[in-house]
Amino acid sequence: MKPDEIEAVLQTAFNRCEIANCPLTDMQKQILLQIVEQIQGNSHPEVLVQANPLDELTPQELQAFLRYIKAQEEQNLSWKAQLLNDWLRENDSGDVQFIRDRYGLQWLNRIQPYHFNQYSSENTLNLKVGDRIEVCNALWEWVQDDGPCPREWFPCIVIQVDEVQNGNKSCANCIVRFNNGAEYEIQGIYEWNRYNWRWI
Repeated sequence: MKPDEIEAVLQTAFNRCEIANCPLTDMQKQILLQIVEQIQGNSHPEVLVQANPLDELTPQELQAFLRYIKAQEEQNLSWKAQLLNDWLRENDSGDVQFIRDRYGLQWLNRIQPYHFNQYSSENTLNLKVGDRIEVCNALWEWVQDDGPCPREWFPCIVIQVDEVQNGNKSCANCIVRFNNGAEYEIQGIYEWNRYNWRWI
């Protein structure tokens, strides 16, 4: 097949996914198109798997970077925008200056929210309205790793995030909307339900 024909087939597939109420995200579409381009260029498919950029950091750099992101998130600031503003203004970025000096803008642009999934115990990134995540069926049904009902993941979009105060304690609740329009409230999104969702 010619590249134009392959792209036309992919566009048809994208449209059919939307008609079936399971549209692909723009990033998913882009990844599929890139894979086709690379295969057309005779690249080996195993090269197409992209590593997590966070794995390139040393353990000390990773901890400093995660602390920086958490501090920015606690102030409701975009960590990436703050870092880019420092670079544009030639300000020192403090403990994360090494990112500009050693890794650069191309490395920073490779980072996506799902890269933080393997560091989920850190609660590094806060959810915001409009974020795309996947939730596990363990939220609404009994699942076991070796049982008759396996864990399944469903894409959805965050439509509301609330901080609930209960005396001295607080927890975050989140409402998500699935591709079929159904909505679901996840209580304790960071606390007791953190392992039942992931970034996509």
